[in-house]
Amino acid sequence: MENLKEAIAQLKREKNAVVLGHYYQRDEIQEIADFVGDSLALAQWAARTEADIIVMCGVHFMGETAKILCPDKKVLVPDSLAGCSLADSCPADRFSQFIKEHPGHTVISYVNTTAAVKALTDVVVTSTNARQIVESFPKDEKIIFGPDRNLGNYINTVTGRRMLVWDGACSVHEQFSVEKLAEIKRAHPGAVVLAHPECKGEVLKLADVVGSTAALLKQAVAHPEKTYIVATEAGILYEMRKRCPSTTFIPAPPLDGSPCNLCKDMRLNTLEKLYACLRDESPEIQVDPAIAARAVLPIRRMLEISERLGL
Repeated sequence: MENLKEAIAQLKREKNAVVLGHYYQRDEIQEIADFVGDSLALAQWAARTEADIIVMCGVHFMGETAKILCPDKKVLVPDSLAGCSLADSCPADRFSQFIKEHPGHTVISYVNTTAAVKALTDVVVTSTNARQIVESFPKDEKIIFGPDRNLGNYINTVTGRRMLVWDGACSVHEQFSVEKLAEIKRAHPGAVVLAHPECKGEVLKLADVVGSTAALLKQAVAHPEKTYIVATEAGILYEMRKRCPSTTFIPAPPLDGSPCNLCKDMRLNTLEKLYACLRDESPEIQVDPAIAARAVLPIRRMLEISERLGL
């Protein structure tokens, strides 16, 4: 494995390439990535990198977002089959029809969407900035929010908004067991439950802190003396344990009885595929220029609002 890591590092130097990794990636990929972050941070990093090649270790929509922001750069992904159940739950043709059926609405789309859906959108959000961006609009603004019903309903609850919410969901975050989470809470009195807003409402009701992966990590780093039960994809535990080596982190269990909840698409990326991707400069992300020209506008709007809000 060390020889493989050295070979990847050599290719990065030769090709002026940068490797970006999501918090849900395998530990060994997070270890060698030039930058690890959530969807907002990865988009921000991609927008300002001076590398000639961007390797996005995540899922397909993340590669698309990087390509839309950096049309003149080569954007690669280790495995082109690494998709997203949430993005798949919102086909562009059906979402377009939904928008037509509700005229006069501002369209806010979660970043976990295809480029074609982003092209139908007024502003993109991530779990880090979704609430703040929604609240940046007047209280009487009519809003369509897609595609995550759990995140959309959570924002409606905490802001008092009445957004129309598309009925999509992340298959990973839908799988946390409310009963097992309650059992773990009883077994660890005083433990703090951290939950991602893509989780079901019943899970969020048991949470002490609800936030993006970056926000949950920040909470743990700020209070390392606590014990944490973590309800999101278990890849984030690598960075949590790295930052807080003396802290106890307990993954919230899924319904299937597994010890932790993993995204099969995120796990498709491996060091071997990363090496081959850099060596062959393939698979390469391509986005239709006409779609990209429309999709870049709501992404840039998100980045501008986030910068203004200090996110």
